[in-house]
Amino acid sequence: MRQIPVDTSAAVVMVAKIPQPKVKDRRTGEIATDMETGVKLMTVDVMFAANDEVEILSITVPETGISGELTMGTPVALTGLIARPWENEFNGQKRHGIAFRAVAVTSLAAAGSAPKAA
Repeated sequence: MRQIPVDTSAAVVMVAKIPQPKVKDRRTGEIATDMETGVKLMTVDVMFAANDEVEILSITVPETGISGELTMGTPVALTGLIARPWENEFNGQKRHGIAFRAVAVTSLAAAGSAPKAA
């Protein structure tokens, strides 16, 4: 599956929703885990501002990759962010989108200030 690296150097990124366990199966409540390491996966919604545009992105990150207090509005750094296009068919309907995954989401609050967009 193709993975596209995302450059975050000119972006301002802030937590929009605190980390939540990523649910693999909504019917059973099963929590998703990383296939290689077995670590529980989390979802962090972030406000991603770059090039005069702002989007809310839902980022999947291993639980071990979350560091610092991540409350709403906390400026963060996204390490190893990649975008992965996906497509599936369910009940005869095709769906597609882009999934985002990062190695780590780190609070920048202790660093003193949020990074400025270029």
